[in-house]
Amino acid sequence: MANQHTQPLIGVDTFNWKKWDACTHCGLCLPTCPTYRELGLETDSPRGRLYLMGSAFKEEDATPLNEEWSEYIYRCLDCRACETACPSGVHFGELLEEARSIYEQNASRSVAYRFWTNLVFKQLLPNKERLDLMFELMWLYQRLGIRRIVQKLGILKLMGRLGEMESLLPKIPSPQLKYTIRDITPAKGETRYRVGFIPGCIMNQVFTETNVATIRVLTENGCEVVTPRKQTCCGALHLHNGLRDVASALAKQNIDAFGAVSSSRLPRAGFQDLDAIIINSAGCGAALKEYGVLLENDPAYAEKAEHFSHRMRDISEFLAEIEMIPPTGEIKRRVTYDEPCHLLHGQRVKEQPRKVLQSIPGLALIELTESEWCCGSAGIYNITQPELSQEILERKMVHIAETDADIVATGNPGCLLQIQLGIQKHGLSMKAMHPVNLLDYAYRGIAPEAFLAEE
Repeated sequence: MANQHTQPLIGVDTFNWKKWDACTHCGLCLPTCPTYRELGLETDSPRGRLYLMGSAFKEEDATPLNEEWSEYIYRCLDCRACETACPSGVHFGELLEEARSIYEQNASRSVAYRFWTNLVFKQLLPNKERLDLMFELMWLYQRLGIRRIVQKLGILKLMGRLGEMESLLPKIPSPQLKYTIRDITPAKGETRYRVGFIPGCIMNQVFTETNVATIRVLTENGCEVVTPRKQTCCGALHLHNGLRDVASALAKQNIDAFGAVSSSRLPRAGFQDLDAIIINSAGCGAALKEYGVLLENDPAYAEKAEHFSHRMRDISEFLAEIEMIPPTGEIKRRVTYDEPCHLLHGQRVKEQPRKVLQSIPGLALIELTESEWCCGSAGIYNITQPELSQEILERKMVHIAETDADIVATGNPGCLLQIQLGIQKHGLSMKAMHPVNLLDYAYRGIAPEAFLAEE
């Protein structure tokens, strides 16, 4: 599909040319870009992609907005390492998401693509009841031993790419666990803080134990935890895939959900009564912290979105800000920390997770070479770009193996799944875990052997 001068592109009028023009084409971003390092193409670099945006969106001598153009734009991991390297402060992630949104508004997608996009991004992720049902069926699939039978019979190999995707599926926790998360969880002892909590959509289905652990850690540190029931998916995956309108609607629902929260101090005081709103998923956190940007042109939500974003904190970020109660339980294990891209490059949170891990008695923190390099998960990148994703993961696994660690700690669900898959493929005796789980075990005095042996 080519754009015509007589028919301006839908959505291009809101493209942020001021942020785009901040790029000085210096090229300092190139060595930090995983796709450029793997493929060696200028069009697969941040600088090249910015050029493609400009050549397609400017009226004069416009480049066709076709599949070749989208291939380069969608092959970006959106890891935002280029933002950390950029001396001019280019907001590449925001520009990339805007570019994908413009493409989705103007491209002629196949029927199959529209079907799966509608199913996943519009019918499943924003709908808690449907997600609950889907993951309860997955839990039964595993619990009843159907998965083992399917694997032994070789059915997955016959299913092609769908069968390969099944290997990414972790052990699903009991569906009952997520129902233990209450609207208001009181602090342990004196209430020092009142915080909101966002359990997420996929995070609450697959890593429910991490959500429960997060709440326990917060209450251990004197926090009353408020978890509004009407909140929904944060919209991060929608933004990454060009569905900006859907992401905006989800953002408004979350702002409204926290705008009506209650606490023991003030009923229905809104999120202004909360000292912070906590998230434990790096990708979600980056999106939530940018609601102010997403809704900056919405007169009804711009100010509320800005206030909401200012209250957002990653769990490690919040714990590092307060006078955290040190745990007493020992975890005598070698732990290496891998930095989720959207925590490091998106949220600029670097030392806080290390500080949390170093607070655990007996834990030996081993620095990971290229800890800031993307693991290749990148939202659903390992599904949409499986071959390139695996190549990027291989670079990561070489350095992880060198640490000889017992545990690889990282604070993002996609990274946990991707790295655990790499551990299994390489036959390493390690386990990928969220840092807050380790902190929770230390508070509860659970022996390392107990959680390392968990399937």
